[in-house]
Amino acid sequence: MKMNINKEDFKTTMKMAWPAMLESFFTAFVGLVDSFMVSSLGSNAVAAVGLTTQPKFIGLSMFFASNVAISALVARRKGQDKRDEANGIFTTFFLFILLMAGIISALLVVFADPIIHLCGSEPQTHDMAVTYFKIIMGCMIFNVIGMGVNAAQRGSGNTKITMRTNLVSNIVNVIFNFLLITGKCGFPALGIQGAAIATVLGTVVACFMSLYSVWKQSTFISIPLIIKTKIKPSFDALKQIVKVGYSVFIEQLLLRVGFMATALMAANQGTQAMAAHQVGMNIMGLSFSFGDGLQATAVALIGYSLGAKQPEKAKDYGRTCRMIGGAIAIFMSFVYLFGARPLMTAFFPGEQEIIDIGVSIMRVILFVVILQIPQVVYMGSLRGAGDTLYVAVVSAVSVTIVRTSASLFFGYVLNWGITGIWLGVIADQVVRYVLARARFQKGNWVNIKI
Repeated sequence: MKMNINKEDFKTTMKMAWPAMLESFFTAFVGLVDSFMVSSLGSNAVAAVGLTTQPKFIGLSMFFASNVAISALVARRKGQDKRDEANGIFTTFFLFILLMAGIISALLVVFADPIIHLCGSEPQTHDMAVTYFKIIMGCMIFNVIGMGVNAAQRGSGNTKITMRTNLVSNIVNVIFNFLLITGKCGFPALGIQGAAIATVLGTVVACFMSLYSVWKQSTFISIPLIIKTKIKPSFDALKQIVKVGYSVFIEQLLLRVGFMATALMAANQGTQAMAAHQVGMNIMGLSFSFGDGLQATAVALIGYSLGAKQPEKAKDYGRTCRMIGGAIAIFMSFVYLFGARPLMTAFFPGEQEIIDIGVSIMRVILFVVILQIPQVVYMGSLRGAGDTLYVAVVSAVSVTIVRTSASLFFGYVLNWGITGIWLGVIADQVVRYVLARARFQKGNWVNIKI
């Protein structure tokens, strides 16, 4: 599709987007490295970690929603040049996530065993999955704080700070994976428990780096400013967060129900299929990371433009992010085309059956990525404008209903197994892309007030 892109818009977008994309990419890449390092313990261990993915994200759903809200609100207030109001919203947001993290973390640790059973665990994977899940979710408060502060920073346009935070965090994660999974340099061999501890240590570092990034008077979101001017949490700020975030929260819950259904179907195909599925999800996460970085950029630029009463500029930034995303999607599809078998062989050397399953999954991902990155950018553009209810409805319908129904049909009715289950992912992406694109092009989202 021919597009006229303003060079200045492109430069502004790329200046903000490349740190956000790099941050998301390294987070996804470390997830892939995690799976690779865990694969040294066997396919059961890979499957066990995979079983914890969806319940972990369900536990984090409220925080993903509040992060979208704080990014959009901070970006809008920056465009309006209302720094004190932005910091008031951040103060309320920070207190809210601290309280909720403590409650949710305790519940997930207490009920870890039945939760993992519900996820379709088998005797050879259950205990490992429970151990991993308890450690990760028991220490989730560090992850929640780091993500929350970074979301506020992205809303204010400080994507380089969040990139550095996540880059260092991921390096710490990989180093301690190396030291703790199989035992190196005098450290104990803790297996899957070591992988979980390494992940937590990475989030601890990220948490303190994120807090340090707002411990400056000069930053738009500033803890010293909050203390100096005695900014306090307010019910009005909480209402603003809820207004933007409630639909995202519902969306996240319904998304995770749909993703959980897909994971259960994959687990039902056996441990080998589940192991290949988990690696496929990690690989697909690499392409999603670029869309996620562009989405964060779109939220900030569109929120700022609308706050400054420049609706046409907001549309231009959305189109620019979409164009960049489309180019990356085509590139990634070629990477997956030629890298499918080498990647799967690296994860499961000598396990030809799992490799073949993984390659068939990768062939589906080739088509997923073409739709995935552009639709994520469109969705982010709409979120940045505050059109979160529409995004929530589209996501819920496409993932919970379309993906689940299509996966059941192709995987079980047509008996195409794990490949058929992944065809449901394509159906989901088609629906989300078509509906998000139509909404974006209509343009009414620029009139939403938040």
